[in-house]
Amino acid sequence: MTIIEKLTALRSLMKERHMDAYIIPTSDFHETEYVGEHFKARKYMSGFSGSQGTLIVCQDKAALWTDGRYFIQAENQLQGTTIDLMKQGEEGVPTMEEYLYENVFEHGTVGFDGRVMNTALVEKLADKLQAKKSTFACEEDLVGMIWKDRPALPKKKGFFLEECYSGESTKEKLKRIRAVLKQEKATHHIVTSLDDIAWILNMRGWDIAHFPVMLSYLIIDENSASLYINESKLDDQLRDNLQENAIVICPYDAIYEDVKKIAQDAFVLLDKTIVNYAITSGLHKEITVINRPNPSQLMKAMKNPIELANNRKAHIKDAIAMCKFMYWLKTKIGKEMITEISASAYLETLRKEQGCFDISFDTISAYKEHAAMMHYSANEETNAELKPEGMLLVDSGAQYLEGTTDITRTFVLGAISDEIKHHFTTALRSHIALSKAHFLYGCRGLNLDILARGPLWDLALDYKCGTGHGVGHVLNVHEGPNGFRWRIVPERNDSCVLEEGMTQSNEPGVYVEGSHGIRHENEMVVCKGEKNEYGQFMYFETITFVPFDLDGIDASLLTQYEKAWLNAYHQEVYEKISPYLKEEEQSWLREATRAI
Repeated sequence: MTIIEKLTALRSLMKERHMDAYIIPTSDFHETEYVGEHFKARKYMSGFSGSQGTLIVCQDKAALWTDGRYFIQAENQLQGTTIDLMKQGEEGVPTMEEYLYENVFEHGTVGFDGRVMNTALVEKLADKLQAKKSTFACEEDLVGMIWKDRPALPKKKGFFLEECYSGESTKEKLKRIRAVLKQEKATHHIVTSLDDIAWILNMRGWDIAHFPVMLSYLIIDENSASLYINESKLDDQLRDNLQENAIVICPYDAIYEDVKKIAQDAFVLLDKTIVNYAITSGLHKEITVINRPNPSQLMKAMKNPIELANNRKAHIKDAIAMCKFMYWLKTKIGKEMITEISASAYLETLRKEQGCFDISFDTISAYKEHAAMMHYSANEETNAELKPEGMLLVDSGAQYLEGTTDITRTFVLGAISDEIKHHFTTALRSHIALSKAHFLYGCRGLNLDILARGPLWDLALDYKCGTGHGVGHVLNVHEGPNGFRWRIVPERNDSCVLEEGMTQSNEPGVYVEGSHGIRHENEMVVCKGEKNEYGQFMYFETITFVPFDLDGIDASLLTQYEKAWLNAYHQEVYEKISPYLKEEEQSWLREATRAI
């Protein structure tokens, strides 16, 4: 079926149920950022393949909201679908709540699958539509009725992440979580976020591409816990760990009936921005809901010493692969056929040689103007041949047992204009400014983001995304609650106080539609520095070690302090990585990290 035919079929189902609008978010039952193939309903119904977006279908119109990372991509993919693009956060663009208010009749009905809508969003919509006395119909998955060849839920067995990698046992993690529950006077804790469950149980799996988790729910009480999962996916080590910690294994879907059995006088701690509406609406109305972030979220973000030591090892492995890739690219360009896709595939091969068991997200390999799309994904139609001119942006990462990596480098393949070189150098200045930050404990990413944007704002340039995000440990490459952003974005949980042990990306960039895109990204760890009469000072330890392409830098634009940082960083890259390279690669790396 075409997109228009799918929309027609959906509207027919809506009409039978007297629905004015139907909401299709980018979500699974767990509010996961990247979802498995079974849950890509919004992509199926709209054709838009970005990782963030919400489709609202009315009887006479349809609209899709997405953020600045995907404006260019969405405009292209929505052409001819009759779906209007709503550029989220832009001036004059209505919010989803405003759009629904304008397009739902008095006493009208809004439909959605309650399992894929988080409770906070539903409550927000209810507040907005209260004046219209609207009702919700949330028991049916209408897209599932249309999607006849929908992929099945995954069945591959997961694996146990041993303590030599995780640094802490499930027993200790549950003990810490229960201490918080006691402090909050909570009798139960409902956890539905897959990364939290994976971290608590030291459980990893294959249910979502590049994100090593398993579809599951977890309910924790004072003395026991229940894990809701397809039991066939548990190996012996996972079963043993669950048994040792008094965790009962239940069928995946049984949670929807089990929450109805929680006593009316219970105090249930859960995060409404994550837990789906089908679960919370099943709780007795008399139950006291303690709405706050999962305690495990902050615990997970503050990496323990074993995790940090392993993560540093993972980044050395990753840097070896990246340096080999950069050598290959810079020496082979113009001499053999290389495309965006073949370059990406070769980089993945190099990472597998270093022991990665998966990449950490779909690699962005974007040549020339393609790099202006922040989350460009090459396909057979767009796959550009690389030539000895312009630039290639590669944003990539890998999953190792030791940790999760994320790095972006922009490679100069030939002649570039003075303007592009200016942009390249300024984005690097932005990166360096944030890397060098020393700050007092209590600062958030909001306080520091100006360091990165400042040099670009001086040129009246900006980028429509955050400057950086937290990174999980053998988990999701985008992890809250830490990040860098110049303003609070409600749907982004990335504005907490920066704590020792948190892992952060640092990735400012320049994106000029139809021309070029530049991004420079390293991972950093938040560390404690000097403590004196002014307080506890903090700093960032860079753990990514790959050269920035000197061919893109106009050294006259760098201050002496920026040059000193870059030269010291490149010296460290050479010292750490060169011992693992072949002689010709070492010789190349010596030149690629020369002092300027």
